Amino acid sequence: MKKIVRFTALGVASALALTLSACGSSDNNDSGGGTTTIKLWLAGKTDTPAALTQWLEKTYESQNSNVKLEISQIDWGQLIPRLQTALSNANETPDVFEVGNTQSPTFTSVGAFTDLTGKMSELGSDIGPKSFLEAGKFDGKQYAVPYYWGSRYVFYSKKALADAGVAVPTTLDEFNKATVALKDKGGKNYSGFWLPGEDWRNGISWVFANGGDIATKQGDKWVGTLSSPQSIKGLTEWQQIAEKGTSAPKDGLDDESWVPFNNGESAMFMAPGWAKSSVDPSKAADLGAFALPGVDGGAAPVFAGGSNIGVSAKSKHQDLAFKLLQLIYSDDYQKQLATNGLGPAKSAFTSAMGDDVFAKSAIAAAANSKLTPASPNWSNIENAKVMEAFFGELAKGGDVTTVAKKYDEKLEAELNQ
Repeated sequence: MKKIVRFTALGVASALALTLSACGSSDNNDSGGGTTTIKLWLAGKTDTPAALTQWLEKTYESQNSNVKLEISQIDWGQLIPRLQTALSNANETPDVFEVGNTQSPTFTSVGAFTDLTGKMSELGSDIGPKSFLEAGKFDGKQYAVPYYWGSRYVFYSKKALADAGVAVPTTLDEFNKATVALKDKGGKNYSGFWLPGEDWRNGISWVFANGGDIATKQGDKWVGTLSSPQSIKGLTEWQQIAEKGTSAPKDGLDDESWVPFNNGESAMFMAPGWAKSSVDPSKAADLGAFALPGVDGGAAPVFAGGSNIGVSAKSKHQDLAFKLLQLIYSDDYQKQLATNGLGPAKSAFTSAMGDDVFAKSAIAAAANSKLTPASPNWSNIENAKVMEAFFGELAKGGDVTTVAKKYDEKLEAELNQ
């Protein structure tokens, strides 16, 4: 039995039709004297360190005779277009592939991944984060699983805080006030906190911290909740920082937020844990970290970075592909992810990330992390840069309630297509 699905939610100019088998292909082509090539596509040129890809290749090939593992690390900007082309063809598809956590619902909903529901016990029992598992589900079945997570937390200059007489904040209100105090101390072109206007991935944390959300599902409809009282409170706080706590451009994005910090133009910035490696080594002794504090203390809910991974539904080599997924979920590989600063899917290895202030901040931030609405149409929002435009309007001084109501309507129009 065949089913036709379309990647309309991916914003393709002309919809890409995929003919997917209702059940996985067998490994009939794996036997014989030839070598079988298993293809693994990973997101980002350097997101998975070379030492880990080399270990995967060597270990996988040693465990499977006459099999070659071919790993491609693809820029995030090129990944979706390449998948749109490759996934429809059994001869071109990667056997196992990674996608961003916010992209996962689109791929699961169109049948791009093989159903893993009956094999989850073979991967382990302590898999998470829960939000990533939910993003990999569709219609009650598990199609993709977490690859790694990266919590956003705050990096700061110890000297800058000391010079301004600012203690490390323990509540969100203290943090908000600290951004202004630090900017006042640094001067006109200085940022207490680097907060580009269109940086919604960090900005949404203020909504989450105050009990708000982007959108929620009510019955079979998505309802925008940016204009809820809880969201408005968080957005108002965020707007105050945009006005009084930062000199970042109002139309700026969240990429390379460590650059102004390295240049001595900002006291604090917020980014996933792997950003630590991009901080100027000469600033290592001055670098501190903490999880963005919540309204009443503890760690605030933040937007989780990271990705999901699964087996292509069109792979000719389903068994070998699943063996690769099992290797990725092996204790050895999970530990290597953790020691390289990438949150492991198996929580038993979280402690391997270390016990310094950076590891503690990452783990604390991850405990309450959240994702975007698990709608197959969320990619429409990302493609149209709806959230960037929303926060950009607020950064330029737009009335919070008016702007939030307008964008709730935009969210509902896209999510309910």
